[in-house]
Amino acid sequence: MQYKLTQSYVQNLKPKSEPYRVRDTVIKGLMVIVNAGGKKSYFLDYNRLNGKKSMYRIGDATLFTVAEARDMARNFLADLSTGKDPTDLSEILTLRQLVENIYGPWLLDNRKAGKGTLEMIKFNFEFLFDKPIDKITIAHIEQWRTQRKKKDGVKSSSLNRVIGALQTALNWAIKRGMLENNPLAKLERLTESDTVTKVRYLTEAERGRLMKTLNDREIELRKARESHNRWCKERDLPLWPVYRDNQFVDHMQPLILMSLYTGIRKNSMLSLIWDDINFEDKMILVRAATAKNEKQYYVPMNEVVFRLLTTWKNQSKRTSANDLVFPSPKTGKKMNNCDTAWESLLKKAEIENFRWHDMRHDFASQLVMSGVDLNTVRELMGHADLKMTLRYAHLAPEIKKRAVDNLERIHINL
Repeated sequence: MQYKLTQSYVQNLKPKSEPYRVRDTVIKGLMVIVNAGGKKSYFLDYNRLNGKKSMYRIGDATLFTVAEARDMARNFLADLSTGKDPTDLSEILTLRQLVENIYGPWLLDNRKAGKGTLEMIKFNFEFLFDKPIDKITIAHIEQWRTQRKKKDGVKSSSLNRVIGALQTALNWAIKRGMLENNPLAKLERLTESDTVTKVRYLTEAERGRLMKTLNDREIELRKARESHNRWCKERDLPLWPVYRDNQFVDHMQPLILMSLYTGIRKNSMLSLIWDDINFEDKMILVRAATAKNEKQYYVPMNEVVFRLLTTWKNQSKRTSANDLVFPSPKTGKKMNNCDTAWESLLKKAEIENFRWHDMRHDFASQLVMSGVDLNTVRELMGHADLKMTLRYAHLAPEIKKRAVDNLERIHINL
């Protein structure tokens, strides 16, 4: 999208479900990028002296006016025309300069988990910050890794994740011509044998108790509302709205049932808008902006989910395309959590050591134990690759037995 940027135009740009950019028609390459959270930043597209395309971040749109952004873009392009690349810091670029001045701002603008990743790199690799990025060696990382593992007891999986964040930062610098090769490219990952993945799912008895507790909660809240209204009526006070028989008393039952029958992560669930719900095709879209791996995927609705979402929409006050499906009942904005009600439910249902996220594990576990192949489970879970899904493989012994039995039948038919 192109537009002659003005101050009022930039200020009135609204966030969408995905980041988007508006290019300026006055200065070629200048643009404003609006991320899903509503943050706006000025960037400049340009060709480096070696011909490679790159992007320069000018700054936060709340700190710079359109006129100032254009002036900075003009000065940048003027330097470039004289053979001087203002971002060419390859000979003196330290890890601190890369992380704090260049990669960090880009990360915050373009990655949902950017703040956490940036803090993780700073916390773990500050001892390398004054080194040029091409002078960081595998030996530096191996020594640090050994100390963190033996002295501090950090798990291999955690160390691999932290080092992966640093490697990604260096690869980012390579793509932008700031570094020739990644000095950590040949660093071997640690074997994650010290990490035991525990898959917690509901037993049939626990599932029955949870469903009963959910229904009991609905009945109790309805009775409490009726009792309150009788009290108000006796005193000529305004009555509270009455729960109809086909309505939920609040968001808890539909949220929990959806979590059990779709496996959608809690943050993604609370970020759903009505435009993500396709009632005609019975599909739910988990947008890239709300997905953990930042890739969109679809989850089909079974009849339970279809009916509860239909009921929930019919009783909801705000059902426009961009309205949240499960807004906070207090603020109308995205809910932070519903931990108190969840913990109370678990206590009444006598279910221990079961987190909200374990409903996602329960969803996958039930699929695998019912004979669904792992690749289909991967797609339904929105996993980037099969490695994450393999944690459920041990739940499918019958699938393995059928595979071996098939070999036996082939042999008999020869």
